[in-house]
Amino acid sequence: MIRSLIFKFFFYLGIVVICIFFLPAMLLPQKIVLFGGKIMGHWSKICLNVFLSTKIIIKGKEKIILDENFFIACSHQSMFETFFLQTIFNSPIFILKKELLSIPIFGMYLKKIGSISIDRDRTTKENLGFFEKIKTSVSSSNRPVIIFPQATRMSPEDRTPFKKGVARIYKNLEIKCQPVAINSGNVWPKIGYLSSNKILTISILDAMEPGLEEGEFLNILQKKIYKELDILN
Repeated sequence: MIRSLIFKFFFYLGIVVICIFFLPAMLLPQKIVLFGGKIMGHWSKICLNVFLSTKIIIKGKEKIILDENFFIACSHQSMFETFFLQTIFNSPIFILKKELLSIPIFGMYLKKIGSISIDRDRTTKENLGFFEKIKTSVSSSNRPVIIFPQATRMSPEDRTPFKKGVARIYKNLEIKCQPVAINSGNVWPKIGYLSSNKILTISILDAMEPGLEEGEFLNILQKKIYKELDILN
């Protein structure tokens, strides 16, 4: 409990300091702000190492897709992956819920780095152009798009079916998908205190080629990620 509180204090303090330090970068090229995001990712690892004695393992790093466009489909159990994956991949373009853009200062950063928002459970003019925004982002950048098919943070044991949106993105983009499984909820759960002296594993799985039917893709993706999570747990 005490270690968890100390972690949260220093982690959030560091995020605030980084945000303030990079505030002038709002007027500078996007790559400056993206660098700040990588610093946040490294800061999350430092805090987990120092305050919770967490060992972080990256499994399958050699499987990362290189020299071509792809998108990432990742399990979502904690805040960790939203920060740390920026240090593994080339500053991913996040697909996120629109309300996150309303967070003071942090929301400004999300907009500056080109995050794509969606107003969930509503049909809006902005949502109708959602897939075109993703296509434009992919075609104009070498940064991969990242989506969390579970849509929100889940407990390590949860096996809720993936949202169909990830299959629609796969069909529309017609590029490879890089599945990623992370057991971060065992250390940093959505609710409650963080745990210490544990191993947190980021498992990068074999890429999925384009061309599958939406339903087949969704079924294979879900099985691959949940099977890996069962192993990691």
